[in-house]
Amino acid sequence: MVNSSRILVIGATGHVGGQVAAQLAAGGTRVRALARDPRSASLPPEVEVVRGDLTDPDTLHSALDGIDAVYLTWPMLSAEIAERVVALIAEHARRIVLLSSAAVRDENHPIGRAHALIERPIAESSLEWTFLRPGGFATNTVEWASQIRAGDVVRGAYGAAAVPLLHEADIAAVAVRALTTDGHAGAKYTLTGPAALSRIDQIAAIGEVLGRTLIWEEISPEAAVAHMDWLPPDIARVVLSTLAGFVDTPGPVTSTVRDVTGSPARDYRRWAADHVADFR
Repeated sequence: MVNSSRILVIGATGHVGGQVAAQLAAGGTRVRALARDPRSASLPPEVEVVRGDLTDPDTLHSALDGIDAVYLTWPMLSAEIAERVVALIAEHARRIVLLSSAAVRDENHPIGRAHALIERPIAESSLEWTFLRPGGFATNTVEWASQIRAGDVVRGAYGAAAVPLLHEADIAAVAVRALTTDGHAGAKYTLTGPAALSRIDQIAAIGEVLGRTLIWEEISPEAAVAHMDWLPPDIARVVLSTLAGFVDTPGPVTSTVRDVTGSPARDYRRWAADHVADFR
């Protein structure tokens, strides 16, 4: 057990990292969070927030002082920076949990390649490591928020694509177990939500929690890229290409969340209810 240790959360201002920090703190673990601007970090008061930036690994030295385990969200930086960051972490900590991606198994996938750059040096290090490889994130569907606030029609491509989207709290729950309990070293956990739901049904679920009837309008993949302004166009096209494959073959479902945490993964309707304010 390492729950009496101090854990550094890198990426604590993101959806998953914020949940990791909050869940660790709620369980009584001493948590330190890394942030470029500590004043802007919205975290529980018991979380110690320190300044640091992964793009400048030298800023990590003080943040890692006294740290036993690290949770890391990787923002698709270079292989050189990845190697420097891992080396620094290994000088201080004995355990690391990395938020990677299910796409890492595909060397031709740009997101997969980016995560492979950080998985490789971690696997070759002296650290006890656990890789979390989630599929689709439910939080990505916040991309529809502006359309939903503007009216009842949501335009997108591949509405029939069915994906078992993950609630960020479930990814975090698996991370917390891997950080604070033994038996996870060397694990590569493929994480999904409990059931594959089409994008059309996802829109319906959001409408239910809003008390509105939302309508899906199918548009071309290229037109959809313009709506996905939260991603670079080339990455948006890759995401849409992946969705195209889920039209005829829904995304696979794993039981990993339940297996690791003992609790079933939250479904998309639960996520929509938890995030209803994002769509109002």
